[in-house]
Amino acid sequence: MVISDVIICDAQGERKGDVRIEEGLITQIGENLTDHEMIAGSGCYLLPGLVDTNVRLKDSQLSGKNLESLSRRALKGGVSTVILASDSHPRIDNEITLEFVQQHRNLANGATIETTLSALNESGALSNIAIMLKRGALAVHTSTLTDYNLISRIAQYLKMAKRPLFYKAEDKSLFESGVMSDGDAATRLGLPGISPLSEIVHIAAMIEIARHFEITIIFKSVTEPRSVELIAQAAAQGIDVQCEVSIHHLLHSDKACNGFDSDAKINPPLVNAEKQSFLREALKEGKINSLTALHQPNSDVHKDITFFDASFGTTSITEYLPLCYTHLVKSGLVSMSRLIDLASRAPAAQAGISRGLIEVGQKGDLVLFDPNTATPVVHHHSLYKNEVLEGKVIMALCRGEWSHF
Repeated sequence: MVISDVIICDAQGERKGDVRIEEGLITQIGENLTDHEMIAGSGCYLLPGLVDTNVRLKDSQLSGKNLESLSRRALKGGVSTVILASDSHPRIDNEITLEFVQQHRNLANGATIETTLSALNESGALSNIAIMLKRGALAVHTSTLTDYNLISRIAQYLKMAKRPLFYKAEDKSLFESGVMSDGDAATRLGLPGISPLSEIVHIAAMIEIARHFEITIIFKSVTEPRSVELIAQAAAQGIDVQCEVSIHHLLHSDKACNGFDSDAKINPPLVNAEKQSFLREALKEGKINSLTALHQPNSDVHKDITFFDASFGTTSITEYLPLCYTHLVKSGLVSMSRLIDLASRAPAAQAGISRGLIEVGQKGDLVLFDPNTATPVVHHHSLYKNEVLEGKVIMALCRGEWSHF
């Protein structure tokens, strides 16, 4: 098969040309290639599939139905590999739940599903980290821990296995008492706020853990300017830490919560406009290493209620690539190539897999993206409901199988 006359764009740049794919691998890149099976891509981008390492299932319920839905919706949004956060119900903390996810890894016409493992099991004891990593979990995942004996033991496992820690910094004693970011918006709405210290103090502490044990820590869905600066400073000193930010925190401030819109109640919460502006500048300056759609969908029963009682999360993965193209690329915040670096190459590298490049010999996880076709956001519990986005995923190649949208 040859995909002809496309804008080939990966983490290294853009160029026009044709791409030959045989048995799921890229075998030739050039001009005027021919084949008995041709796909004309004039005016379209041929991109590496996006990789999202911070994905949750509907209502956080680990089930076959939810995995199948996620797989197909992700590929439609340009995401060819999703990596589940481990804090589902049941938690991904043992060989049974890991094997269940792996049984749904390669679903037809859908994205590849991988997973992290929870550092702790339901009782609060260490999971069998060594065995779970050997059996295919890509990283260890946890939110804030305050038991530094446990943290030290986790770090030792990670150092031995040479695997990363995906760390969500949140002080549960502060977070559980609030429903949105502390500030003027929360005050106007009369809602309890969540202190920025919920994130900052734990990131500072875990940077020292990364320094001491010489392990890799990816800080997940960071929101606070001070956190970004701490991570950037530590990285400049040679400490192996990286910063992930969600697309929502780049595009929306906590003003989206006005009117008690429960679709704007996400975890971590949206921050004020000044902090949102800082995050956008940090993205341009290279202080943010990777992006996530922060997909955490909920059933109506958990969203069509008061803001205070509603579950955290919004649905976003089905429109992820059009969202990024419309609000980041078309706005001039980043180039398309930089987007692929942030949303494909970097998150894949953080998880220890290779994506983000279109080269001969590379696995053909590819997306054909038409920038001239619109994508309406139709889900009624999306933070972007009723928007019409620029660009549409029209085809995707995942594991050698083409899907058309």
